[in-house]
Amino acid sequence: MATETPRQAADIDLSDLRFWVRPLKERAEAFAMLRARPGPTFNTLPKLPFLPQSPGSWALTHHAEVTEASRNPEVFSSEPSATSPADMPRWMDKYFNSMIDMDDPRHAKIRRIVSRAFSPKMLAKAEDDIALRATRIVDELIEAGGGDFVSQAAARLPVEVICDMLGIPVEQHRRVVDWTNIIVGYSDPEYVGATVEYGSGGPKLGRIATIRMLTTIASAGWRLHRLAFKLGRERRKTPTNDLTSALVNANVDGERLTPREFAAFFLLLVVAGNETTRNAIAHGLKLFTEHPDQRELLLEDFDGRIAGAVEEIVRYSSPVIFMRRNVTRDYEMNGHTYRKGERVTLFYWSANRDEAVFTDPDRFDILRSPNPHVGFGGPGPHFCLGANLARREITVMFRELFTRLPDITAGDPDRLMSGFINGYKRLPCTFTPPTPRPRASA
Repeated sequence: MATETPRQAADIDLSDLRFWVRPLKERAEAFAMLRARPGPTFNTLPKLPFLPQSPGSWALTHHAEVTEASRNPEVFSSEPSATSPADMPRWMDKYFNSMIDMDDPRHAKIRRIVSRAFSPKMLAKAEDDIALRATRIVDELIEAGGGDFVSQAAARLPVEVICDMLGIPVEQHRRVVDWTNIIVGYSDPEYVGATVEYGSGGPKLGRIATIRMLTTIASAGWRLHRLAFKLGRERRKTPTNDLTSALVNANVDGERLTPREFAAFFLLLVVAGNETTRNAIAHGLKLFTEHPDQRELLLEDFDGRIAGAVEEIVRYSSPVIFMRRNVTRDYEMNGHTYRKGERVTLFYWSANRDEAVFTDPDRFDILRSPNPHVGFGGPGPHFCLGANLARREITVMFRELFTRLPDITAGDPDRLMSGFINGYKRLPCTFTPPTPRPRASA
């Protein structure tokens, strides 16, 4: 797909998929132009068959704007949707309308129930299991002699961990990856089979392509809901020690998750629990390949520097590019008045490179301090519930990789075509095979 570097901020259309296939350096330059212009940028969305016409949204590109909107959910609401720039048909809400698309008190009720599963105590129990899984995954990567780092390593650890936490059978793990790829890759033809056409009027999605996209996404959501209902019924009947059992049987101040609430949250967990972490791990390997000085710094003092390295990977790559908010009343911010009924898009990717907050923001620096990034979402009630789990998985994976394969490097990635997830579909990797461990004598 041909792209053209914008000459000025007015040339930048964040709703056009052609923007999101630009080289990352050009994308960073474009957002710098938007941050430099006075006032926010308004982006319209193309009309899609069978979908309500979106009124478009204001792009929040500054760190201060993103954090202010995140702290004010009573003005910048997550309802009716926080993840989709356009409204989906109402019949799809039952699959995808989860805690992330709710405000308090509904949001607080569900988060209060599920937050127990992500407490430090619960995560500490999972630590040994995460380490054992990372060792096995790297064993198998070595045995394969390299290949696609995403499918062989980056995607495996988080999906195995979250599936095991939820009690999803091993034979379903591959299907879970496939279904979540469709849900977050809804704009990539490889996953939904719907190709965007470009003409003088801009991007268009025809009727057949739109039907194919919607039915493919809905089918993936339905399959995950069906899996959730099945596991939920089993755990209500016979509780176990997994997260599904804890969720469906939880009673906090007389409140329980309904079957639909559980299924929607189950979908959110398997999507957010594997897609964002896997992309942070994949981006991390690519970043350490492109910045060998930072790899050297990390290897000099892994334990002392890995926490900062994880935060810098998340800041620099920003696996989740944006979230949407819906304005509930007139509100002035940064010299602009947002009107009731308007929409705003919180561009975390841009906020994490705001030169007003980060010195030399386009530099990958694992010693960066302070590092107030919003890679796990802005401050407020919707800060990522699984942030600490993601940090642990990224840490464990790079400990295992750089201890056993210190020269592992990444090639050119096959990027996801998406304005929502900054993802790699495939990432080749190579390394020097380690000396086989001597076998114990009989």
